[in-house]
Amino acid sequence: MTAAVAAARDLALAHLVSLQSARGDWEGEMVWCPMITAQVVIARHVVARPVDPATRAGVLHYFRSTATAEGVWGLHQESRGYVFVTTLVYVALRLLGVPPDDRLAGRARAWLGAQPGGVLAIPSWGKFWLAMLGLYGWAGVPPLLPELYALPAWLPAHPSGWYCHTRYIYLAMAYLYGRRVTADLGTLTDAVREELYGAPFTSLDFERHRHAITPGDRHVAPGRALRLASAVMVELDRAMPSPLRRRALATCLRRIRYEQHESREQGLSPVNAVLNCLALWANDPSDPAVASGLAGLERWRWEDDRGVRYAGARSNAWDTAFALRALFTPEDPRHAPAIRRGAAFLRATQLTDELPRWWDEHREPVRGGWCFSDGAHRWPVSDCTAESVSALLETEHLLPRGERLTRAQRDRAASFMLARQNRDGGFGTYEPRRGGRWLERLNASEMFGDCMTERSYVECTASCVGALARLRARDASLAPRVSGAIDAGVAFLRTVQQPDGAIPAAWGIHFTYGAFHVTAGLRAAGVSADDPLLARAAEWLVAHQRGDGGWGEHWSSCVTGRHVEAAESQPVQTAWALLSLLEIVGGKHPAVERGIDWLAARQDAGGGWSGGGVNGVFFGTAMLDYRLYHAYFPTWALARYAAAA
Repeated sequence: MTAAVAAARDLALAHLVSLQSARGDWEGEMVWCPMITAQVVIARHVVARPVDPATRAGVLHYFRSTATAEGVWGLHQESRGYVFVTTLVYVALRLLGVPPDDRLAGRARAWLGAQPGGVLAIPSWGKFWLAMLGLYGWAGVPPLLPELYALPAWLPAHPSGWYCHTRYIYLAMAYLYGRRVTADLGTLTDAVREELYGAPFTSLDFERHRHAITPGDRHVAPGRALRLASAVMVELDRAMPSPLRRRALATCLRRIRYEQHESREQGLSPVNAVLNCLALWANDPSDPAVASGLAGLERWRWEDDRGVRYAGARSNAWDTAFALRALFTPEDPRHAPAIRRGAAFLRATQLTDELPRWWDEHREPVRGGWCFSDGAHRWPVSDCTAESVSALLETEHLLPRGERLTRAQRDRAASFMLARQNRDGGFGTYEPRRGGRWLERLNASEMFGDCMTERSYVECTASCVGALARLRARDASLAPRVSGAIDAGVAFLRTVQQPDGAIPAAWGIHFTYGAFHVTAGLRAAGVSADDPLLARAAEWLVAHQRGDGGWGEHWSSCVTGRHVEAAESQPVQTAWALLSLLEIVGGKHPAVERGIDWLAARQDAGGGWSGGGVNGVFFGTAMLDYRLYHAYFPTWALARYAAAA
């Protein structure tokens, strides 16, 4: 190890420690797009609780700073403009008092008018939001019958079998659709209608555009099965007896109240939480739960010099677990105080109480799990639990005995993860798989893919395999419970590698991220470094190293399913590749040494790494930038290399 690399490692570790909060956690923003911020602005206007002047200024700054060169907004920070996102932001701008002749509003409106189909061809979620504001005809909104949630749960297409994010978004949408909630925007209604369509609103045939989608927003076109289901539901909706509709609405409202209460008003995510607020308001504008829900939305708020916005998730536990593992080196206890504070945070955020009557709400037991965030909204995830467990077990020798995971905590964590394992040996996220793959043919979002059902994920499986193996090594009494699950998980991971050695992921960019997780999981489970699967993964990584020594994969790999090289090397992806190769070929391999030199040379003066593109993904097309990935993954790679030297 050269002096330059040693200095880079020490500087990176010090920088990472400096990012720790006073309560012991690490958290970076999970950057997505302005969709949620626009929806919060719209919802607050609808319920007559508009944002305050300071928030208004911060939101406008955020909208202006995130507009593309064309003056529009996309599904993520590197995407082209989307009619869906741009329309929502345009409406939010007008509700915030921005005049139509403002340069930002004017450019967005002109762009919308130039898109194929214009705003009439906005995706279904956009049609729904506009209809709630009186800016789209309800006849053109694909039906979302609340009766679906009142049907017996054993029916094949019942929402209880859908992916949890999807079913909770559609829960509130079904309630609002069932009541045809339409807000009064006052004098803005006619003005914004004219601005969006450039034609008399009464002359527009919205029903004819029910399945029209502008090509730039379309990822999954409505297929024959979805169109047939939609046509059937339109007729059912027209014939629905009032008593059945009232019963279905009451069922949806009860489930919404449960979700709001048990998530501490935060919702599973802000996407469904803001819809929940609108549903509660539609039922009773004076309901105190409306104000509580709006306050809960503030938990998703981010504010800095880039403005005010609402993130899609909070990542406290996730970031803290990886930061701890980056700080950990067996021979170096210098960062034990920071590790001790981080471990205390993780121990305190393991869920210890069970949800009341979780089975009635089609939930799974949550006790023993960790959430992506600080745990307050009580939606724990398999890989967040796994990475938290792995971080706590790998660093526990640096902690006093009384600050380590107890046997009961380890047992509960193991039970939580085991409950998310599927029949194929893989692991889901929040729940095990419930619905069949055929449900994806009913995907009505149009913009997203693989969003209708849980499935077995490469990353969740690898993380759980690694954590369960560490738990077994820590406590041999767990072996009878977890050994079969580990073996099944390893067998599943052996099925995902492609013939060329690439390993596709679901939550990161893309083959590089898959290689990182599978390598870590298999090695923790005792698979040897010369295993054919790992050897092929290493060959793939070496073959895709760039000429400058780094690695870089473009986000479109997630969409196309084939490797697409980025324009330049990326610090985060270089770190993932190095962490994989260090496990397989060791630190003396020329590819590793070149990659380490690249990382050290690109380090900022403060010890971190800037630049690089998006590094995460959700629902196949929603690319994310986990800001702290730029800090802890390169640090971890340098620390691991130094430990192996």
